[in-house]
Amino acid sequence: MSSALAAAGESRRPLAEFIPSAFLALLGIILLVDAGTLSNNRTGVDPLGPRPAPILVGAISLVLAIALAVAVYRGDRAEAESGEDVDLSSSMDLKTVLLLIGVFLANIVLIDLLGWVISGGLLFYGSALALGSRHLIRDLCIAAALSLSTFYGFAIGLGVNLPAGILQGIL
Repeated sequence: MSSALAAAGESRRPLAEFIPSAFLALLGIILLVDAGTLSNNRTGVDPLGPRPAPILVGAISLVLAIALAVAVYRGDRAEAESGEDVDLSSSMDLKTVLLLIGVFLANIVLIDLLGWVISGGLLFYGSALALGSRHLIRDLCIAAALSLSTFYGFAIGLGVNLPAGILQGIL
């Protein structure tokens, strides 16, 4: 009797293997339905209008979902994680995760008060330190360069003004 149960267990398809294909199918259906609600206003600049791109992506998603479901049904399985460079038996480094969460929360709290340049610099510098970098001066210079370049990149390149905070009028 145990051999009959083992044989029946081997022929069963694990439902978890079908989740990615179900997600792709749902994404494709949502895209196709949403594309159907778009008006197809064509202009001289855009002769196709807004509908073809989501229709194409939705159709491709549905085709891929069907192909993936058929492959899983035929017995293809995802390869188990081998952990090439990762020791799967080691635990999570909770200290690093908590430090990164703290740095991100500090950025959220300080961005309006101090402005992006200072809070972003603290974000970049704190993240580097939390992830183990011990080059204090170099990291500080890189953090300053990153925060200033993103501030001006958003302001000049995209026309999005990030908060200047206490540096208002200086930047």
